[in-house]
Amino acid sequence: MAKTIDRRRFLQASAAAVGFAQINPDFLISSAFAQSGKPLVFLSAENITGNWDPTAHTTLSQKNIEGFVMGFLTRTPMTLDDPGKVVYELATDIKLLDPHRLQIKLRKGVHFHDGKPFGPEDVKATFEYGAGKDRPAQWYPGPTETLTITTPDDETVIVDTSKGGYPAHLFIFLASFLPMMSAKDIAEGPGGALTRRLNGTGPFRFVEQRGNDTVLAAYDGYFRGKPGIPGINFTFTGDSTTRMLSLMNGQASIVERLEPEQVETVKGNPKIAINEVVSVENKYLWFRCSKPPFNDVRVRMAACHSIDRAMLLEILGAAGHASANFISPVKFGYIDLKNYPAYDPAKAQALLAEAGFPKGKGLPPLEYITSVGFYPKTKEYGEVITAMLNEQGFPVSLTVLEPAAWNERLYHRPGGGPGHMVDCGWSTGSPEPDLVLRTHFHSSSHRITGIEDAEIDASLDKERAAPTLEERKAVLQNETMPLLAAKMPALSLFTSVMIHAMQRELKGLYIYPDGSIDASKTA
Repeated sequence: MAKTIDRRRFLQASAAAVGFAQINPDFLISSAFAQSGKPLVFLSAENITGNWDPTAHTTLSQKNIEGFVMGFLTRTPMTLDDPGKVVYELATDIKLLDPHRLQIKLRKGVHFHDGKPFGPEDVKATFEYGAGKDRPAQWYPGPTETLTITTPDDETVIVDTSKGGYPAHLFIFLASFLPMMSAKDIAEGPGGALTRRLNGTGPFRFVEQRGNDTVLAAYDGYFRGKPGIPGINFTFTGDSTTRMLSLMNGQASIVERLEPEQVETVKGNPKIAINEVVSVENKYLWFRCSKPPFNDVRVRMAACHSIDRAMLLEILGAAGHASANFISPVKFGYIDLKNYPAYDPAKAQALLAEAGFPKGKGLPPLEYITSVGFYPKTKEYGEVITAMLNEQGFPVSLTVLEPAAWNERLYHRPGGGPGHMVDCGWSTGSPEPDLVLRTHFHSSSHRITGIEDAEIDASLDKERAAPTLEERKAVLQNETMPLLAAKMPALSLFTSVMIHAMQRELKGLYIYPDGSIDASKTA
């Protein structure tokens, strides 16, 4: 086995590497690039779904496109030193009137790209639609019928959660995640305008989809002023080598998700700049908890004790950041959990024997599904995880798929979903921890693991119902997260470091920890 990484040194080195990537809402695109009249060419590592409704998918590439086109009530920079910081965008003020009522004041003079003025009716419609039980990306703390939303004047929205019995402060972080949609579009329903195109209030407007190319153009009526670049071409390019070569020969302006060795290759190139930031995304080994053998917590825990996560960090290099929790360190409530399972083969063997599988005997053939081309080093560390599990008696085979095929096999379905373990990250542009915890571990969701556990449900309900953020943090850190670490429906392997490379003339772009980019300002 490789030597163990000293976590304190690793964290200090990582912090030094990403220290420059702090919030700068008024960043500049260089005047040379702006004056060139060229569109920004962004090469994405993930395909899109073809359905533009922001509530109809959990696809990160489309979330990144929405970041260019759509407007949000707030933005959350999510830095390591201040994960909960909120920057107002379409909202100018958000405050609690009482435990169940949240008042949102809106910015005036904002228009959607189709010309409709933005107003309280759009916030009301977005919240009610986004909370619908039928929405695949339902992010809000309770379904639509638990909310009462009123619009007392043309700049005020009141969110009342009394019917749901949960506190209104849950919307403070969530306000930065779901983009504001037009009430007129929402009125057409899931098969209407929302499906066909994006219509936002952001600095760039949706023009068309040309195969793998999403074409965006600068929006003249953007409330902070028209961007200095004419547009953005957002292109799916699944192969990381192709993305890097396109950048180096000048065909691409910016590329995402560099492999660690690619970082070293381009660091000496005077025309290329690198941006690294500890991301909001953890990478997980998700267990299919709704079918054998991982419906048994002892088998899940044995698998966790079989994996030396320090070795994975050595493979990842600059692309990985140590984590001992189910959420990223830039999420609200993060702590290093004392009971998070560490590498311990003896414990793994004891748990397998207790579960009736001494040294793995009697376990069925197990499939571990991962992708290649989207996340850095998945095949390499997937092979190491497979070897570690086999060493402890788990009969695991690794299936490596390109992103579209992997996406198709990712989610839970009746019978538990394909395979027995799936490698996947989860990136959400908000400090809100329930975008991970409740989405994946509450029995109402079944997103990937399919777990149904009454104790976990009760604890997630308790932390959600805490009357203040401080009380909620205490429940999360002292009860909910330790309980999840005792049940292990998924193993958080590490926190991703988001790595982008770009033409140096683009210096100053602000990249959020979820990979979305603010490209609204020019020199």
